[in-house]
Amino acid sequence: MSEFVELRDVWVEYGGKVVLERVSLHLAERSFVAVVGPSGAGKTTLLRLLLGQEAPSRGQVLLDGKPMRAECGPDRGVVFQRYSVFPHLTALRNVMFGLECAQAPVTARLFGAQRRAARETAAEMLAAVGLDQSMDVYPAQMSGGMQQRLAIAQALVKHPRILLLDEPFGALDPHTRLGMHGLVTRLWRERGLTILMVTHDIPEAFKLGTRVLAFDRQRHDAQVSQRAGSTVAADIALAGLTPALRRAAIPAGLLPDDPETATQEPEL
Repeated sequence: MSEFVELRDVWVEYGGKVVLERVSLHLAERSFVAVVGPSGAGKTTLLRLLLGQEAPSRGQVLLDGKPMRAECGPDRGVVFQRYSVFPHLTALRNVMFGLECAQAPVTARLFGAQRRAARETAAEMLAAVGLDQSMDVYPAQMSGGMQQRLAIAQALVKHPRILLLDEPFGALDPHTRLGMHGLVTRLWRERGLTILMVTHDIPEAFKLGTRVLAFDRQRHDAQVSQRAGSTVAADIALAGLTPALRRAAIPAGLLPDDPETATQEPEL
């Protein structure tokens, strides 16, 4: 795996409040990086930096050694916790829409051979996420798991190099979440994706990731609390470890206070 995303001494500030400070990272191509940390630790801010929705106040975000464009392009896909699908479009049209916007940015409509090609591409993507029997179904007629599969199909239809996941399974029941774990892992391997996933579920992070980054504040001063941002407090490599060794690698400080509340799932 080659390193192709780099953050160099990145700071993010809003007025007098520092959210991230001194963040320096290399992300390897085709890695699966899980990001954990308490609420307010800057996890989603990191994701927004990589998506292009935020620019660092200081430092650089690089892709292949060049500054990352300050807008989301086809090289990056994103899936949020809330189902980001269009309720008035069928599953097929939801996935086709990204292709239509790219090829016809003014009208977002394709005709003839272009439309047939877009339809075929969208249908293949829906089949890849297990929705090939639901192409003409509207989101309101789908379960939560189906809507999240549709959101993943939307994100991947333009073949991004990086897939950003912001609490993608947080709203799903445990059984559906387990199925989504298997789906995302399969797509990551088959498509050679680089995935960065923000999650509050510690066992989930250590189960899926090849690497876990824990963000937290390293400076604690009540007099200047707004000037202390989060940075990487722990960087744990998991590639090649068995499920048992992954569980054993979870630092005690990251485990839930009540072990009964931890996600209990069978191995993939």
